[in-house]
Amino acid sequence: MIKHQHIYLASQSPRRRELLKQIGVHYEVLLLRDDPRRFVQVDETPHDGEIPVDYVQRICREKARAGWETLAMRNLPLLPVLAADTTVTLGGRIIGKPDNNEHAAEILRLLSGSQHQVLTAVAMAFEDRLEMRLSTTTITFDTLSEERMHHYLLTGEAHDKAGAYGIQGHAGAFVKHIDGSYTGVMGLPLYETVELLKLFGYPAP
Repeated sequence: MIKHQHIYLASQSPRRRELLKQIGVHYEVLLLRDDPRRFVQVDETPHDGEIPVDYVQRICREKARAGWETLAMRNLPLLPVLAADTTVTLGGRIIGKPDNNEHAAEILRLLSGSQHQVLTAVAMAFEDRLEMRLSTTTITFDTLSEERMHHYLLTGEAHDKAGAYGIQGHAGAFVKHIDGSYTGVMGLPLYETVELLKLFGYPAP
């Protein structure tokens, strides 16, 4: 097995970067967006009738493959590429990222006083090999008043987050119960990530 001392992280998420640093993984960020030379596209639009668990794994797989193809396009050193995707689901419905504060408020009303699931798929690609793991976590939210939601939205934390919240921020106070992976809800389940690192010869913790 080839031993790798570094990997690429195909994500712009600061939370995923922080989690990799937390466990001492040496990585370089591989940005897939904002590159005029990029020819690899990842369409994150759900397919008709696609269930959340299939959706999150498909997008994660495509991100990992896009990252690997990007290495060749840019003539970068060939190292494993780690990618992840997170989606929130309620009653079989995919709850995406809010378009604005009004949309975020609608999402929070849906989640208020109920249970929802956070699905995070994590994948690693190297050469023609791709391995993936899935983390599923059930979250129970407190019942949220309009005033409480309004104060939360003023923090700006709802933007660009699946389900309009980040568990590591102010919305952590909304979580009444968690059954599963806290880091998975943050966007990178560390247990599953370490499993992948080991499979690809990285000296994981």
